[in-house]
Amino acid sequence: MLLFIFVFFIGIIGVSAYLVRNLLSDRLSLNRNTTEVLSDNLLKGIEIKQSFLTPNEYSRPQTPLKKVTGIVIHYTANPGTSADNNRSYFEGLAEKGTTSASSHFVVGIEGEIIQCIPMTEVAYASNNRNEDTISVECCHPDETGKFTSDTYDSLVSLTAALCVEYNLKEEDIIRHYDVTGKLCPLYFVEHEDAWTAFKDDVMKKAAVLESKSK
Repeated sequence: MLLFIFVFFIGIIGVSAYLVRNLLSDRLSLNRNTTEVLSDNLLKGIEIKQSFLTPNEYSRPQTPLKKVTGIVIHYTANPGTSADNNRSYFEGLAEKGTTSASSHFVVGIEGEIIQCIPMTEVAYASNNRNEDTISVECCHPDETGKFTSDTYDSLVSLTAALCVEYNLKEEDIIRHYDVTGKLCPLYFVEHEDAWTAFKDDVMKKAAVLESKSK
């Protein structure tokens, strides 16, 4: 009788341990998929819609991002499209199976921001800088590639928050052009003064965020 009770309790302990392990595993898996790096105080005033791409080899390979040492700014080169349109394009690449592309964030014409890739994972956006940078894709209304004021303001706020979070400096903010020579983002490549002014605005915003976070 005592042997039966002993075996019974050992069985209960074993089942409980199994359930706990699986519960913890599920929670850790959830955290890997949804955990945000940016601190809450840095995100105040910035609305970001999380809409992570379905894991796939063409736009979200779930490769761990090593260490963030820079932020790469892009433009969509697809005038008039929305942030949702470009997020859908990235999502659809899995079915096409011919092109690899994605971005951590897409900033829309009205200033809306969609996050497509967790900041702990690689995005296919900046060639040999994919493994150590966060990429931000920006929509634009026409062929000039110039951003609307709403897009610009959201881009400045987002980039500043990323700079503070990862302790990045002005020289760590780069264009796709600076990585590969591609004319991207077009307006900032063709107008160096506008690019310099953008980085200045980001640093001013970052200084404000840093002072508020102390």
